[in-house]
Amino acid sequence: MSSSAHGTTPYYFVPGPSRHPAFAAFGLFWVILGGGQWINGHDWGKYALTFGLLWLFGVLYQWFRDAIGESESGQYGHKIDLSYRWSMSWFIFSEVMFFGAFFTALWWMRSHSVPALGSLDNALLWPDFKAVWPSVVAGATASPGGIIEPFEAMTPFWLPTINTALLLSSGVTLTIAHHALRENHRGRTIAFMWLTVLLGVVFLFVQGYEYYHAYTGMNLKLTSGAYGSTFFMLTGFHGFHVFVGMLMLLFITLRLMKGHFTADRHFGFEGAAWYWHFVDVVWLGLYILVYWL
Repeated sequence: MSSSAHGTTPYYFVPGPSRHPAFAAFGLFWVILGGGQWINGHDWGKYALTFGLLWLFGVLYQWFRDAIGESESGQYGHKIDLSYRWSMSWFIFSEVMFFGAFFTALWWMRSHSVPALGSLDNALLWPDFKAVWPSVVAGATASPGGIIEPFEAMTPFWLPTINTALLLSSGVTLTIAHHALRENHRGRTIAFMWLTVLLGVVFLFVQGYEYYHAYTGMNLKLTSGAYGSTFFMLTGFHGFHVFVGMLMLLFITLRLMKGHFTADRHFGFEGAAWYWHFVDVVWLGLYILVYWL
């Protein structure tokens, strides 16, 4: 059924053949090839990587533009809305499993690996190993071979606590914006969305300064044993997700300024909000398990 022929939204919209998947795969090929060659010392790899990224971003821009055009032209009905909701739900579920694996790695290190290495069974192999967490004691690491430089463990004061306040505040401003959109107050929605984006940007800058302080002032690095690797793995991947979520909110805000979305139909907004609230919840887990315990 065609919306143009009947003047109504189609029951289910089936897009025509598209070049975008093939073009995106072409860009990803150069990203992977260039990244692999650059890591292995081939200077031309960085140019191939740059080309692939630029190509991929160009394809994504055109792909999203086409999808937005289809939505704004009334092609997406109730079935498409359900499809997007289920897709976003499963995507967030996959992210839950992603971070669940990292949290499990942290738990396994603290509760099993480090105590096992310091147990009586391993005393003969590593007599000087100290089974402590964080893996640093009295200015020296728990590495009996001395292969890890002394470092300081990260505390919750004050940068992580400031970032917690920033993310929780951004969740509040995003919820206010959502309620304003449902009440058709577009100006208030846009204002609180810009505030939410700003809070996300400030969070990233604060985390960047935290990393700089960790490397220069605390000698805490990715190579600082099990503690350093799990700390930067968890906080770094979360920071990347904050960056992606901030971009999603930014693009939604720009679409709001163009007049997109209505009080009744705005799943693009809701999907980005779901993702942002998920990022907030993950950070609370990080704040407690990484910085406090």
